[in-house]
Amino acid sequence: MEPGWLLWGAAVLLLLLHVLAELSPAVNFVLRIGFYYVLCIVGSALTAPVCLLVNGGRTVKNMRIIKNVVKTFKYFFGLRFEVKGLENFEVEGPAIIVSNHQSMLDMMGMMEILPDNCVQVGKKELMYAGSVGLIIYLGGVIFINRKSTTSAKMVMAEVAKTMVAENVKVWVYPEGTRNCTGDLLPFKKGAFHLAVQAQVPVIPVVYSSFTTFYNPKKNLFTSGKVKVEVLPPIETKGLTSDDVSDLTDRCFRTMRETLFRLSGRPSEVEDSS
Repeated sequence: MEPGWLLWGAAVLLLLLHVLAELSPAVNFVLRIGFYYVLCIVGSALTAPVCLLVNGGRTVKNMRIIKNVVKTFKYFFGLRFEVKGLENFEVEGPAIIVSNHQSMLDMMGMMEILPDNCVQVGKKELMYAGSVGLIIYLGGVIFINRKSTTSAKMVMAEVAKTMVAENVKVWVYPEGTRNCTGDLLPFKKGAFHLAVQAQVPVIPVVYSSFTTFYNPKKNLFTSGKVKVEVLPPIETKGLTSDDVSDLTDRCFRTMRETLFRLSGRPSEVEDSS
């Protein structure tokens, strides 16, 4: 078949896909999700050699390279981020950063504001996700086995020592799983045990609800704006393991109120009045 016919065929296929996407929300959703996966795979495959050449292997320094690549993704999907409070990242020494976890699009939001010398905690299964697993490994992501409580606790204990020794911040999703409901799931206490053990501040980060532009149950994935707020650090110096529950509850309440405010949703206090 001549190249000209191949080009014509590709053009017709793209046109048909565009028409289908305009007519069917389900088709539009599948196409955009598929493109996001392709972008992640190709972007990771192209970025990994750069990380190896520049920094020689697995190191948190690679996150600066990864961050700059991922920050371009938002332009493909028409996403805008309105950010406030970045000055709250400017704490001396290490810290625990906690944020709400809504969908696989969270990666774009995280990379939009990721401070230097910051690593993430992720599930061990991500390490085997092809080129994506390779790039997050090179970025220094800390992998935990969520199915093994003992293993996870041992890893987090080592993280506490490492973050202080190497002066790094650690980003954790305390809900433990994705939650695209416009609310928060109850927080797991691991991140807060870690903060108290290392005697480092907790910095809450809140992203407004994605539900206005991204909702898998409704096959919704359009362009949109995300409001992001980095809240003031919560100190843990002098706290002990007995204070972890109160620290967790305090952070949860503060982040939930902020989530509702950023999303234009009445808080529970306003609802009950």
